[in-house]
Amino acid sequence: MKIAIILFNLGGPDSLDAVQPFLRNLFGDPAILRLPALIRRPLASFLAGRRTAKARGIYAKIGGSSPILGQTEAQARALEAALGSEHEWRGYVCMRYWHPMTEAVVRSVKRFVPDRIVLLPLYPQFSTTTTASSFKEWNDTASFKVPTTTIESYPTEPGFIAASVELVKQGLAEAGAGPGRVLFSAHGLPERVIKAGDPYQAQVEQTAKAIADGLGEIDWSICYQSRVGPLKWIGPSTDAEIRRAGADKVGVVIYPLAFVSEHSETLVELDIDYRHLAKRVGITTYIRVPTVGTHPLFVAGLARLVRDAL
Repeated sequence: MKIAIILFNLGGPDSLDAVQPFLRNLFGDPAILRLPALIRRPLASFLAGRRTAKARGIYAKIGGSSPILGQTEAQARALEAALGSEHEWRGYVCMRYWHPMTEAVVRSVKRFVPDRIVLLPLYPQFSTTTTASSFKEWNDTASFKVPTTTIESYPTEPGFIAASVELVKQGLAEAGAGPGRVLFSAHGLPERVIKAGDPYQAQVEQTAKAIADGLGEIDWSICYQSRVGPLKWIGPSTDAEIRRAGADKVGVVIYPLAFVSEHSETLVELDIDYRHLAKRVGITTYIRVPTVGTHPLFVAGLARLVRDAL
């Protein structure tokens, strides 16, 4: 049996010239700017133009492009290997805001002629702004007659949690002896999105508790990064929690529990910006734990999700 697995992610610009169109696609998504199309489209172009210079500066710090495509391709290949040879598995990377985007991926899947399709978001926690947006774009574009199964979320999937626990333990060991605090940092959302029924924050809390339970007695808290715009966002913010740790005179081990691959939010925001903030507020130990990436326990967990979906 031929099975296509569609791995959804947001994507990222593959060059500095791609930054503005990437941002235009992002802001043009009705799941991000919840406005009528007549207003959203010109506003998306305006916001993209306004933020391009700053965003180009961010990507310039990590080599001029996002590494997310290569990392997601590696996850797709690792997942195929973990699933074995029982069926003909084919993993397809499908990005929401930059290439390869849904229309091109649908064409590739049609050439494969699968017997089954599994939709697998690389967002462990469900959100209308990420998972639902990717699913809608796929469903609006794809027209396959074969059975399609959707994996909506997996905030406490045992492999994901076990990989996270192992990585955080390594971070704690690197931090050394003495009191420290684990910060579970997730991408933030406007508060009104959560109040409208989005389960993302509750699922982030489930993930954090499951990891903390696996770590034993630790000092930990959840925080949210990447706030933009004037709206009130869910909190506490990551920068506020870093300042609190500085005031409490404790070291920080920070883990991006809502990201499964590295991109600007981890490589610039956590590794550079917040590291500088930690130093300014007197934190001498600041350890950033890597994302799960192709960790064998995480990939094995994805393979279980796919098998269970079938």
